[in-house]
Amino acid sequence: KYILFDDPSLFLNICLFESIILAFCWVYIRKFQSRQESEVVSTITAICALAIALITSALLPVDIFLVSFMKYPNGTYKVRMAANNVTRAKIEDSVLYGYYTLYSVILFCVFLWIPFVYFYYEEKDDDNTNKCSQVKGALKYTVGFAIVCTALLLIGAFVPLEPPHQNTTQWEKVQYLFEELGSGHGIPALSFSISSLTLIGMLAVITYTAYGMSVLPLNLIKGTRSVAYERLENTEDMDDVEQQIENLKSKCKDGRPLSSRDRRSLQELEGKLQVLRRRSRHLEIAERNCCTKVGSALRPFKIVLGIFFILVALLFVIALFISNLDKALHSAGISSGFVVFGTNLTNPLNELLLALQPVFPLDYILITVITVYFVFTSMAGIRNMGIWFFWIRVTLQIRPKKTRPQALLFLCMILLLIVLHTSYMIYSLAPQYVMYGSQKYPLPSVNNATFSTSRICDADAPEDQCTVTRSYLFLHKFWFFSSIYYFGNWAFIATFLIGLVVSCCKGKKSVIEGEVEADDSDLSDDEYIH
Repeated sequence: KYILFDDPSLFLNICLFESIILAFCWVYIRKFQSRQESEVVSTITAICALAIALITSALLPVDIFLVSFMKYPNGTYKVRMAANNVTRAKIEDSVLYGYYTLYSVILFCVFLWIPFVYFYYEEKDDDNTNKCSQVKGALKYTVGFAIVCTALLLIGAFVPLEPPHQNTTQWEKVQYLFEELGSGHGIPALSFSISSLTLIGMLAVITYTAYGMSVLPLNLIKGTRSVAYERLENTEDMDDVEQQIENLKSKCKDGRPLSSRDRRSLQELEGKLQVLRRRSRHLEIAERNCCTKVGSALRPFKIVLGIFFILVALLFVIALFISNLDKALHSAGISSGFVVFGTNLTNPLNELLLALQPVFPLDYILITVITVYFVFTSMAGIRNMGIWFFWIRVTLQIRPKKTRPQALLFLCMILLLIVLHTSYMIYSLAPQYVMYGSQKYPLPSVNNATFSTSRICDADAPEDQCTVTRSYLFLHKFWFFSSIYYFGNWAFIATFLIGLVVSCCKGKKSVIEGEVEADDSDLSDDEYIH
């Protein structure tokens, strides 16, 4: 309320921002959703989960904005909203409650709502399936996720606590733990659970985001193959397969049956011919499609955009490398979570954000763009790699107009986990800015009577003059998680470089990439033809 009182238009901007996010989520889900297998419940769940992921990713720029908004450019606190410690504490607490609220919603989605909807859909065998049996089956599997969530909450709540006196009974010990949980240890429990999920998000970031940062710009630069050339190549393949089929069928013209090996070969060739014919129909539609012609006209723009994206990716990787090197050289080591206060080495992205501070609101726009960039590159990585469970590829693909509800739910769950780790990634890219934002503190003059100059907040600033973002405090609540994140950053850099090499070696994508697969039915072509 303190911010809204100072700037009432902020509330309207927030509402507009959330409306844009919901509209984007609806368009994105509808673009990839299969029209034949879509369900209302799974669609609403996917849209809401994706919206929660994007809204949560936007919380870090809001956190940085609020700590910066409490001060004037000269380093003094604003009288109306942050002149005393009580008011500042209320603002900081409101941000912290916002984090815990959204993170609690993510916990609910990851451990309860998304698994329930996923298994509810899996329990549906045919149109005559009883709804009650579907609900019971889904609840049966969801209980396992609930047990894991409960275990994480209990570990986070109970392990850090001081044990009760040794002469108490077992019941009194249990009662003591529940009293402690109710008296304020719910926050550490939630923090531990979120940090545990963030570790899974770190694996998703290393796998999908790192690869997406390389494959997205290179696909824009390389473009797609020529439709006319693909049609010619596909026609030649069809003629070749038809000739092979005729050769096999000629063996049984005199009435002799084909051998089992020839029958298997004939079935494979007929299946391949069916796929080639479907490709021919899709290529013919793509050649007449006005979107293909517009895409060809926008080819120079795509090349420029791809070059820009690859430069941004290289900037991020260089900044991440320098930040990790800074932690390796100047932190207290693994026992402290490799925490450093401020920056000891020149970090280009951190310096860029600090340089943009005087021109409001360029620094907030840039930090928002960075956050959104991570989300969109993650989407690109998931689409190009598919969904994997460790080294096993799940048979759920993200394809335009043909994505099954289970795959969409997996996509949204992965994005929710990635968003949890995004805040730490951005902190690693620009540590000083994420800690203090654009805050400055006044320096006293020689006679200590007045304040003459101001300085950007850093680790040397007085404690009462600079407010640390709630995101920074949340990220470093458990030192052992910070240590794991540090090594995860090195893995991220390595994966990006490997993905860059792989993306460079790959050829151009087909203009109908993802539209035709061997396991598709002819019925699914109606989604494109009509």
